[in-house]
Amino acid sequence: MSQQAAIIEDTYAEAFRSLYAEILVTARDRKWLDHAIAAATGHASSTIMCDCEAGLDRYVGPGGDPTVPTPDGRPGAILQFHVPRFRKDRVPALEKSLLARISQNVLTCPTTACFNNLDTDPYYKLGRKVAFFGDGHQFRAERHDHKVWVIPTMGGEFVLDRRFGYDDGIMGGNLWLMGETEDAAIIAAEKAAEAVDESPGVITTFPGGVAASASKAGSKYSFLFASTYEKFCPTLREKLGQESGVPANVNSIMEIIINGRDLENVKRATYSAIERCMYTPGLVKITAGNYGGRLGKSFIYLHPKSAPTEE
Repeated sequence: MSQQAAIIEDTYAEAFRSLYAEILVTARDRKWLDHAIAAATGHASSTIMCDCEAGLDRYVGPGGDPTVPTPDGRPGAILQFHVPRFRKDRVPALEKSLLARISQNVLTCPTTACFNNLDTDPYYKLGRKVAFFGDGHQFRAERHDHKVWVIPTMGGEFVLDRRFGYDDGIMGGNLWLMGETEDAAIIAAEKAAEAVDESPGVITTFPGGVAASASKAGSKYSFLFASTYEKFCPTLREKLGQESGVPANVNSIMEIIINGRDLENVKRATYSAIERCMYTPGLVKITAGNYGGRLGKSFIYLHPKSAPTEE
């Protein structure tokens, strides 16, 4: 007997515009590449309390996507960094995040190099700022057909591009996976996150790609600007009564957050995630978070046919 598919609610995920950058990090092998990825994208799950949202788009070069070679022919990874476009200081804020994360977490990781992956104008002259670490011994060069800065280090040399581009992106694509049990919700979320990871042009930012703590804007406490979404906490269902949004047979809800280059990439990843997890045993419903357009104007309809047509 085949597993029945979860209900897919006829709703939409409310995403919003971002300013984002992409870097390509290479290293001598996957071990040191993964160390650099983990460090450079650490503490970047949510801009609620992080300087940016960051994650791994995909591996490229040897051992990764064979259609995307790396400048130096070594194993590489494309990383994305996003800040909300509604931030008034978005341009300097993104540069500050990149400067801190490249200088403190990529430069310091053995055998790495760092290249720009967005050929845009405007751009940050970020290489020069990182290169000051060379204390006057840094120098310009051309390596692998890239104009770079070379910084002498105790390990050898750190090579990075001189310019790093930035562009408009998308943040906040999401899915809520409602399970009969915690195990069902987690298994469905793992499948969904795997599907997103296999989709180029997007990232997940939370641990393992899954958030167990969807938040709402505001709080009863004046010093907090975000707090737990009590309406969708299963353990508060009886306490909240009719105000609860949790179905009677749901005891755990996991969330997937998807950021990406553009709306089409985020849509593609969303539909791939739904298809991958919808037959998970114990998964009751797939829905999404939206706020009536108050957060953003980029809507991802879980039923594409429900999307309004442009006149």
